[in-house]
Amino acid sequence: MPEIAIAIPTFKRPASLGRLLGALEKLETDARVLVLVADNDAETHAGYDFCRAICARYRWPLDPLVAEERGIAQARNALVKAALRYPDVRLLAMIDDDEWPSPNWLAELVRVQASTGADVVAGSILFEGAHEKSRWAAGFDGSCDIRRPTGPVAMLEGAGNLLVTRACLDKLGEPWFDPAFALSGGEDRDFFERVKAAGGRFAWADEAVARGALPERRMTLDWVLRRAYAIGNADMRIFLKYRHEASAWLAEGAKIASALLLTPLLAVLLAAVPHRAADALRRFFRNLGKLAALMGRRAAPYGASHGD
Repeated sequence: MPEIAIAIPTFKRPASLGRLLGALEKLETDARVLVLVADNDAETHAGYDFCRAICARYRWPLDPLVAEERGIAQARNALVKAALRYPDVRLLAMIDDDEWPSPNWLAELVRVQASTGADVVAGSILFEGAHEKSRWAAGFDGSCDIRRPTGPVAMLEGAGNLLVTRACLDKLGEPWFDPAFALSGGEDRDFFERVKAAGGRFAWADEAVARGALPERRMTLDWVLRRAYAIGNADMRIFLKYRHEASAWLAEGAKIASALLLTPLLAVLLAAVPHRAADALRRFFRNLGKLAALMGRRAAPYGASHGD
């Protein structure tokens, strides 16, 4: 019986999914592995059909399903639920369909989890061509490599490269990812907040590398600003859910107000330095997203496929 389940949410990216599944066949591990794929496209389910076509010849047991209710949180919940049906599964690895892991990816996640005792371990994500393509966007979300030194960390950000213990998932209970973040993103950060509130611990595995492509659309200022707005919007919704102290509200309100007032001026003053001007605009849009959330507006960047 499998002891580690690898969970992949997918939506309208069969070519990327195929690349990921090919990379998973090259994993260097002695673990008994199961691969789960949740296709969130209930209409055409191209990812599900692709998996069914290769099941018989695939290296690992491959168990695809269709997550009919639209949303990234819903797809992740369907994957967790499917994994926990296997009684011997003790670890759940998550990786997104636009990434592909190094051969030692899973072994490194497992090694760091065993050495730290962490409930959740995240690995590094390196984007192909990031240094050459996006110098003006260096350090911006979604346009640069994501890595930290190996060891315990206070908090994590994303679920694109992750290992979670079964005990942690059992403790949280269903739904593991809040469906309110279905199309907005932020369901992963909300998950980490719940893990932390339940006494969970986090760690980073720098050598557990997943690689990702850097599409040309991410090289535009429009994409960077839309991304910043969506992140700010989700961050504020999470803040509203978990932070109830008056002091936290006052501090956050002051930060939003100062950013909205000062960053447009900074963008003008720094116009001759593209990276710094773009960073000022990015911070403006991130706080604009927070303000929108305070007014009850929800961003929905996952309302459409980003495609292959």
